[in-house]
Amino acid sequence: MHADEINFDGLVGPTHNYGGLSIGNLASMQNYGAASNPKAAVLQGIQKMRTMMDLGLKQGILPPHERVHIPTLKRFGYSGSDASILEAAWKAAPSLVMNTASASNMWTANAGTISPSADTEDGRVHFTAANLASKFHRAIETKFTSRSLKTIFQDETFFAHHTPVPKGGGMGDEGAANHGRFAPEHGAKGVQLFVYGKSAFASEDGARFEARQALEASQTIALQHGLSTDHTVFIQQARAAIDAGAFHNDVVSVTNGSVLLYHEQAFEHKKEALESMRNACAKIELTPIFVEVPAAQVSLEDAIQSYLFNSQLITLPNGDMTLILPKDAEENDHTRTWVESCLAGNTPIKKAIFLDLKQSMRNGGGPACLRLRVTLTEAEQTALKGRGLMTPALCDDLEKWAEKHYRDNLKPNELGDPSLLQESRTALDELTGLLNLGSLYDFQRG
Repeated sequence: MHADEINFDGLVGPTHNYGGLSIGNLASMQNYGAASNPKAAVLQGIQKMRTMMDLGLKQGILPPHERVHIPTLKRFGYSGSDASILEAAWKAAPSLVMNTASASNMWTANAGTISPSADTEDGRVHFTAANLASKFHRAIETKFTSRSLKTIFQDETFFAHHTPVPKGGGMGDEGAANHGRFAPEHGAKGVQLFVYGKSAFASEDGARFEARQALEASQTIALQHGLSTDHTVFIQQARAAIDAGAFHNDVVSVTNGSVLLYHEQAFEHKKEALESMRNACAKIELTPIFVEVPAAQVSLEDAIQSYLFNSQLITLPNGDMTLILPKDAEENDHTRTWVESCLAGNTPIKKAIFLDLKQSMRNGGGPACLRLRVTLTEAEQTALKGRGLMTPALCDDLEKWAEKHYRDNLKPNELGDPSLLQESRTALDELTGLLNLGSLYDFQRG
């Protein structure tokens, strides 16, 4: 059956800032305290979506979360009016406010894991929102992510939603950033690839950064989604990659169709990992194509600095594969040279497009971080609620909306300003009208 892989990008929220909250994410850590430009960030994201449509691809959108999140502050004992809660919390615990103000939900690759109907036992599209247990500012996203996905993908004839993996200890699930899929075409039966950092119950003595994805979390999602064990592969991300700053696997590899593009040092036990993928793909009569980037040409440091692998690897309507990369990969001599040699070589990747995503990149998120891949048939697309699929007219509406509501300069020490809270809520209230999503946010529900 024909289906389209639709990238649902997260719309950047009004509180986009550089709070340096994500230990292990080098860009986030290094840009702590710098002034951000929320208006530029959201416009860059909208332009990215427009570019995808211009290439002939279908594009989706997910709304930003409500930030600062006053319900979270209330759970920490603050009471009174929302403005007084924010002021009191900022005075007593500014770090708590900064966590509840994070716009990290813009990186929807971490929103959850999605399995298309071609792969699931009951023939529905399955969703599991990520628990994001490793970071507090991200862990508070799970409830609204579930609500948002259930609102847009609500028809139970086509869509099934599962509770997130339980939180606790090392039981982290970071969503589609650690998930890929092989298939001869998007609507055909495929092989699902889960990449984990470690077992939730294993120690990590001597590790520089924590492994965020637990093997048991990935296994739980595969069970919940009704995936065939013959068509599901679990492989481990290399400790060297995690310690170098590859906090998610999509910083060192990306899949599309029959292709896996990966760094030489992406996986533990690389030979066995590739063989397990090859064997699973053989069961659907698919020969995977492995495109390895040698460490001698692109070091892990260059890969992580440039986000070469955090690109979107897409198939255009004419069948050509294209890389959608951040400008940073063009500005890095080593990664640009490799891209040029790849395009000139004997691989399925025939084109590269570099986009300006500086605002996101400075917080450690490239093109692939900003998108959640959802494969949908025509009937499943018709069942979506609201304006979930982008159009040029919606792009125009969103650009006008952003110009009206977003600040062009925001420092982390301004997150405790009640006027920013009100500005954000006004913007989000108008946005739900634009997207025809109803009363989605807590402040709208009372």
